[in-house]
Amino acid sequence: MDGDPELEEFATRMFDLARSGDTDALRAYVEAGVPADLTNGKGDTLLMLAAYHGHAATVSMLIERGADPGRANDRGQTPLAGAVFKKEPAVVRALLDGGADPAAGNPSAVDTARMFAHDEFLEWFGAK
Repeated sequence: MDGDPELEEFATRMFDLARSGDTDALRAYVEAGVPADLTNGKGDTLLMLAAYHGHAATVSMLIERGADPGRANDRGQTPLAGAVFKKEPAVVRALLDGGADPAAGNPSAVDTARMFAHDEFLEWFGAK
């Protein structure tokens, strides 16, 4: 992407679709060839942004199309830990159903749930 303003603008639009939870539009792009694990300069994937912003349907769609639910960003944060931090139960469930590991990342989703006393998530993780 370095130096190609059109490509950078296109990628920015893809990340904006993930942030806003525009599942249908993002699905069309992914089905047309945009990588499900498209990553920005901070290592955040489309899945990370959708999860952090509370869009369970977008999360599920991306996982169904090959996005890695356990892929951490450059800071070691996983989509699951982000969803726990934001207290988004539908997103947490979608990520768990998609195979996300609650023990992965730094801090892990388990650590994040403990930090913020999200007991429901700890029960889901079998970590109570």
